[in-house]
Amino acid sequence: QVQLVESGGGLVQAGGSLRLSCAASGSIFSIGAMGWYRQAPGKQRDLVARVMRSGGTNYADSVKGRFTISRDNAKNTVYLQMNNLKPEDTAVYYCTMSAFGPALKLDDYWGQGTQVTVSS
Repeated sequence: QVQLVESGGGLVQAGGSLRLSCAASGSIFSIGAMGWYRQAPGKQRDLVARVMRSGGTNYADSVKGRFTISRDNAKNTVYLQMNNLKPEDTAVYYCTMSAFGPALKLDDYWGQGTQVTVSS
């Protein structure tokens, strides 16, 4: 079994900061890309940021300069530092990891989601 557990969401005022964490546990290895997606009510799930095993990153245009993604390979954990939050950042945030699991094949694993709400 592979489990991704997110933490760090919550309610914050516009201009504030939050740090999301996502830790993988279970029979997971050779983790490649790690990322964060978000989904607002009535909208599709969109990529926020992604970090490769090499450390390379890419971001959605809407969060560039405000959000920073990082990873700790030793802890199988990915982070998302969110600064200068805006009401339009309100969404459920999901982490994802591309890795080999118990079936010894490459799969995409997802967390359960954490709510981020930014008040104006």
